[in-house]
Amino acid sequence: MKHGGDLSDAIRRHGGYLDDWLDLSTGINPWPWPVPAALDSAAWRRLPSAAALHELLAVARRAYAVGTDAAIIAAPGTQALIQWLPRLAAPGEVAIVATTYDEHARSWRAAGHEVVEIDDLDRLPATARHAVVVSPNNPDGRLADRDVLLRAATELESRGGWLVVDESFADVIGTGGGISAGVSDAIITLRSFGKFFGLAGLRLGFAIAVPAVVQRMTEALGPWPVSGPAIAIGTAALADVAWQQQMRRRLADAACRLDEVLAQAGLAVVGGTSLFRLIRHPQAATLHERLARRRIWTRIFPRDPDLMRLGLPADSTDLDCLKAALTDRHG
Repeated sequence: MKHGGDLSDAIRRHGGYLDDWLDLSTGINPWPWPVPAALDSAAWRRLPSAAALHELLAVARRAYAVGTDAAIIAAPGTQALIQWLPRLAAPGEVAIVATTYDEHARSWRAAGHEVVEIDDLDRLPATARHAVVVSPNNPDGRLADRDVLLRAATELESRGGWLVVDESFADVIGTGGGISAGVSDAIITLRSFGKFFGLAGLRLGFAIAVPAVVQRMTEALGPWPVSGPAIAIGTAALADVAWQQQMRRRLADAACRLDEVLAQAGLAVVGGTSLFRLIRHPQAATLHERLARRRIWTRIFPRDPDLMRLGLPADSTDLDCLKAALTDRHG
């Protein structure tokens, strides 16, 4: 499953301009953290300082409940880490719990690893040296069981491999939703900033692992891995616990309202998180095209044409627009 958020294909096929479209193709929070208008202009004019980056990592360590035995690194988005990790990993087969975000498999193959897809991490192939699991999973929202993760990590550590746990959507759950890295030398945890905080264009993500692994990633990314504005905004937003708690409630309420609209249209939700909902319908591809003709862009999955994913409408107007499009059988 590729990423969403690029309306170029939708506009090319169905016309209109960017502002004409209701983009529900991503799992990005439509109510972003409010960036202060008076953001320190020095963040734009100077190279990022080591002190500022250290403060960001300290705040992220608290926000993600990182254990004292683990280290943390910031990167220009989780995608950069997804692409780098296979190039730093020891040679060997990687098992990926599917169906999930396609960039994991693509990145491991591009780095020369054989990729095998599995349904359950508890059925780890004997040939696999590494494994990848997304939790909550994109697109169905599955949560990996902590005991299963630890068993897999122990096994992969004995094989000299890694267990990559992609927690890009775990912020909707809070710190209790993830697995704290440091409990195993084999676990590398990825966290995304932009999705929950609604600032995907900032390009900020984190990896949590034992210090030796983080040191290798630090050397690979080089100096100034993230911009000064990303450091300043990330530090302030991750420290804003009150906003995070309020936003989790708001997202949960919005997901319930979206579920009601989908149910009224005869569409059953089969998975997702509070940032996106997954439906299964035998005419999902047709429905996707019908919505596109109304300038509403959703996500479909060529490997499973019965599935469609929708992000959250930003307000009641957008929700009403979706409702009208879903119930108009002649659209």
